[in-house]
Amino acid sequence: MAESTVLKNFRDGTILIEDGTGTPLNYTVAYEAGDFSYDIGKAEIAVYRDRGAIASVRKTNDGTPSGSFSVHFRDLTDGTSETLTDILDAAGSFSAAVSTLGANADVFCVKLTFSVEGSDFGDSADHVITFDDCYCTWSFSEGDPNALSVSWTSYGASTQS
Repeated sequence: MAESTVLKNFRDGTILIEDGTGTPLNYTVAYEAGDFSYDIGKAEIAVYRDRGAIASVRKTNDGTPSGSFSVHFRDLTDGTSETLTDILDAAGSFSAAVSTLGANADVFCVKLTFSVEGSDFGDSADHVITFDDCYCTWSFSEGDPNALSVSWTSYGASTQS
């Protein structure tokens, strides 16, 4: 199969957030700016030298994929309706959420799935990358419109299809 000839843009992407329950609680991000970005997080490397000359280059610590996205602010928290901040913090309507690291984990993490539409444009499938065990932080900024910015780091596997 040849590489797609259809250029993709911000209109083609979706972000899904899931917790770690057996039937995952989930939230599809809406009213977003279309600025999802990620760094795949390659392994760190060390350069070993022999009297100043490079003798070897070796992988050391695993990399940690990371990224960010932003949404137009609509709501902060709600006890019955789903909000972005609630699923990221296991609060409000997502207070029963379970970390993807496990029910007794010290850190609440989620699974992020970023999909780019491809099949509607003649590609053999959509383009999907998942990031497991993502620790997410968010910040609010006032503007026109107000915005929530989400930053995340993945401490689990990432898969592409």
